[in-house]
Order: sequence, then structure tokens, then C-alpha cells
Amino acid sequence: MENTHLVEQDSHTRAETCTIIGVDCATDPKNVGLTRGIWKNEKLRITDITNGQIRSPEDMVSEWIFESKRCLLALDAPLGWPQDFGHTLSDHFAGMPVQKEANLFFRRETDRFVKRTFGKVPLDVGADRIARTALSALQLLGKLSENTGIDIPLAWNTDFAGIAAIEVYPAGTLKASQIQSSAYKRSNQAEARQKILAWLDNEAELPVDLSLPLKDADALDAMLCTLAGADFLAGKAYLPTDLALARKEGWSWVRK
Repeated sequence: MENTHLVEQDSHTRAETCTIIGVDCATDPKNVGLTRGIWKNEKLRITDITNGQIRSPEDMVSEWIFESKRCLLALDAPLGWPQDFGHTLSDHFAGMPVQKEANLFFRRETDRFVKRTFGKVPLDVGADRIARTALSALQLLGKLSENTGIDIPLAWNTDFAGIAAIEVYPAGTLKASQIQSSAYKRSNQAEARQKILAWLDNEAELPVDLSLPLKDADALDAMLCTLAGADFLAGKAYLPTDLALARKEGWSWVRK
């Protein structure tokens, strides 16, 4: 029987060099933010910042995968749906009553955990437009597997070989660090984005040119995705409360 509790990986595993690709997912490929970072000796260096307006996300990420020996994809999108949502609707017909509490029906355990822990509610993949972004993220993973000829499983601990993916939540990373986690995406909020970049400069080694994330919140969110990937590798993210359920619904790896 599978153990539903994860164990912390040893320091040798966490210190192994890994490419982290942060993906701020979107339904329109042009709105996808992308960053590449190198995790080595417990430190993160972000080397590339771009978006889908410059090049298609699947082509750019596929190239980065080919250039890496070990790679972690950190995607800002739900990668699963609530278990009760799927179970209930599979036998439901129009007009039939649904005897489910809304937060259990539309919201995953990881979303409820983020709400309990940080007081911030992620969008409900069972009820909000984020479902379309989730579908686009899963389709992107499929295209990357086709392009590279490599299966991309989800990682549930840091002991993975080759390539794996995780779900992350940039707003949760900011909230956990007591940094403004709302309104910074608006076009007139360059000052808020500048403050986040200044904070990121203390969290990772950044490129000299930060003009793109300063004006494009999607690129900035991709940087936060990469940082969340580094938190996962460093053992600094919250573990799933129920691994079996997380494997079904997905789990957002958020900084402790």
C-alpha cells in the first residue's frame, strides 16, 4: 500500500543541479509567461525571461528541456479537478439535485488548504474560468511530451530523474512572504511590480535586464513560478495533507 505521507529528501538530492522552467499558463499562448532558472547548491539563478509573444511556449520550453539533464516544470494552473466534482457529475442528469456543499464540490483540498493557511482563496477550477487555463496547461504538457518524446509525470518529492512537473501558485508564494499579492498585474501598477522584483532580487540571482517583467505581469508571474519550483526542491513547500487525494486532484506547492 502506498504511503500517503511524503518524507523529506536528503541534502544530496536537494543539492543536485536542476533546470527549473516557470510557466505562467494562459488560454492564449501569447499571454503565457516563461522563465528558465538553474538550481544549484541550494541557490537559484534565473537566466531567461520571455513570453509567448516572442515564441510559442511549446517550442521554447521544448528547447530548454533538450538543453537540460534534469528539469522541473513549475506551472501556474490547476492540474486536476475536485474529486467530488467528477464523481458526482459522472452519474448526474439535467434537473437532478446535487447534495453537495459548494466549497467541497467546486474546490480542491489544496485550495481549501491555501485558504486555511494564508487566508487567500485560489480560483475554483470547478466553477471559474480558470478551468480553461487548466485545460490549456494540461494540453501544453501533452505537446511537450510529443515534442521531446519524454513522459512528463508530476513530482511528489524531489527524488525524480529526468523531467517532472509540479503545480504552483505565485500569489501564495507572495502571500507566504508577506509581499503584495494582488493588483500588481494591472498596467498602471509598475511600482508594485518593481517592489516584487526588488524582493525577488534577494531570493535569486536575476538577469540584468528586467524590463519585460516590469511591464508584463505574466513574465513576472513566471519568475515567481520558478522561485516556487526552487522552494519545492529545497523542501520549503507544504506537503500534501493526503497524497492519494492530491494525486487525483493536484496539489499547489506553496512556500511554508
